[in-house]
Amino acid sequence: MRVPASANRWTAADLDHLPENGLRYEVLNGQLVVNAAPTPIHQRFVLELGERLKKALPEGLHMLPGVGVLIGDDEPIPDLLVCAGPILWDARGVPAGQVQLVVEIVSRSTAAMDRRIKPDLYAAGEIPNLWRIETNRFKGQLSGEDLPILFAYALTEEGEYEQVARCPAGRVATLNSPFDITLDPADLLP
Repeated sequence: MRVPASANRWTAADLDHLPENGLRYEVLNGQLVVNAAPTPIHQRFVLELGERLKKALPEGLHMLPGVGVLIGDDEPIPDLLVCAGPILWDARGVPAGQVQLVVEIVSRSTAAMDRRIKPDLYAAGEIPNLWRIETNRFKGQLSGEDLPILFAYALTEEGEYEQVARCPAGRVATLNSPFDITLDPADLLP
């Protein structure tokens, strides 16, 4: 495996030299992060939510699963993203300036990245909307909340995410940014 041009910092461009071996490579804050393939239940959530997003998209927006977001030299890979404008279909990822929404479906193995590291990178890339879906019990889960739970965040003028919705399974969420969509997180379950 080729090491990065700078021995201390990986870049998105360095990913072009890694093997295609079924592992998922991301660059987060200059660090190479390697994850195993997601579980079937995780991918079921991605598929179900992706179908709902696709149906709600206005013309000119595109939904893509598992595609990197180019933020400086970093390339985090959200589970789903919605972007605007023309897409370079053979490009490595989508420039952050085109991305309107990123969605992270939290797995036990990626919880710290999905809850802390990636949101900071997405905010630095000025991505206006972030959704996080909790699928496993977590610290901060409220009594009586059924899983999955959808958290929706909007980027403030100060460049930080502010929670605009918290919707557990069994309750319908109506969100208006970056487009109008109504969904119950329970509908994402198999």
